Amino acid sequence: MAATENEDFQEAGRKLFSQPCDFIWAASDAAQLPPPGLPEIAFAGRSNVGKSSLLNALTGRKTLARTSRTPGRTQALNFFALGTPPRLRLVDMPGYGHAAAAKDKIAAWTRLMHDYLRGRAALMRVYLLIDGRHGLKPIDNEMLDLLDKAAVSYQVVLTKADEVKAGDYGLRVAETAALLAKRPAAFPEIIFTSSETGAGIADLRTAIAKLLAEHSS
Repeated sequence: MAATENEDFQEAGRKLFSQPCDFIWAASDAAQLPPPGLPEIAFAGRSNVGKSSLLNALTGRKTLARTSRTPGRTQALNFFALGTPPRLRLVDMPGYGHAAAAKDKIAAWTRLMHDYLRGRAALMRVYLLIDGRHGLKPIDNEMLDLLDKAAVSYQVVLTKADEVKAGDYGLRVAETAALLAKRPAAFPEIIFTSSETGAGIADLRTAIAKLLAEHSS
């Protein structure tokens, strides 16, 4: 991407995420999903990966997505409308891999994610959050398998960069890229972020603005 083009998307991302973002819908099963309309991007990840904190940092709000010391609090697909007038929906998916959750609840969450990912025409991309301290774990690979099977475009976002030594950034990105190389639905660019320091948040906004522009063209 040319430098001037990237700067344009950086500014577009900044403007997009400076606009109002409001909760509009929650769905705990497929029958409750809202009718498709605006383009959607979804955020998925393990229950302790910092998904709610990232959504709050991305939108510049402290309480858009509920954060908790108890993992697994997101138990439905939560939809947020971004922009005035709305231009994009952000979808907060239930966290997976929470060992303390009841088996029937885990099964219900899994079924909900399956139903949402299959055939959701408005869904442009899933941003899959991976703990940057540890990289991909077996439970994450299960989610990657699901995304590949659903043929949904997805991009990995590494979190908690502030807890990773600066010298280890490149290694963690390279390790993750190598594991994604053979996965057909994976977008190759990996973004390293920190909700605490704001590192990588502008890059993620830029990527989303570019994706939205491509979808609209």
